[in-house]
Amino acid sequence: MTKYSPHRILVVEDEPAIAQAVAARLRSEGHRVEVCGDGLTAVDRAEDFLPDLLVLDVMLPGIDGLEVCRRVQARRPVPVLMLTARDDESDVLIGLGVGADDYLTKPFSMRELSARVTALLRRIARYGGAAESALRLGSVTVDRLARRVRRDGDLVHLTATEFDLLMHLAERPGAVVSRERLLEGIWGFNGGGAVETRTVDTHVKALRRKLGAELIRTVHGIGYALAVES
Repeated sequence: MTKYSPHRILVVEDEPAIAQAVAARLRSEGHRVEVCGDGLTAVDRAEDFLPDLLVLDVMLPGIDGLEVCRRVQARRPVPVLMLTARDDESDVLIGLGVGADDYLTKPFSMRELSARVTALLRRIARYGGAAESALRLGSVTVDRLARRVRRDGDLVHLTATEFDLLMHLAERPGAVVSRERLLEGIWGFNGGGAVETRTVDTHVKALRRKLGAELIRTVHGIGYALAVES
């Protein structure tokens, strides 16, 4: 039995053997799991099931996983662990760009999948349960408990990882945080290659686009820093 509270997880995978193996592992850890085998069904099921996390294959019948991710994220921010058959940098970055939070390349072990799912769910709990709910970062206001962000009073849609990245930087306003530390603290990667480093850069770029380029400062060759004091 898992030591964490059960969560609702939607597994979207068209290969029955993989889908059932993933579902069985997650159920064994105490989670409530549903399985879909095609993209259109997944979009509809996400609307009714309201999952806490999606495990989402890229290659699906109907509409692919990238389009599923776009549609689901447009309705409600949900952490997404994307499964891909290719460890191609462009494929990974496209997935991150449409709202995925992490990825696994097939074939993968159930132990690795479980670790990634646990890390994503832990981050939601960590930044959703802060004692001080309200946080102001210049023109940006953050409600940590509701995981909602406003810029000049207007609600801004952030993915789960974008929100966690913002909170990670906000914990140390003005301090430079290396890409390696961000990778370890948010994604659970111990060290990182070119794809992993670009993962951080892609999410920072998205935050700047949504919240203002001035919010996050680049320290070349090292990492990033929040440019305002909380």
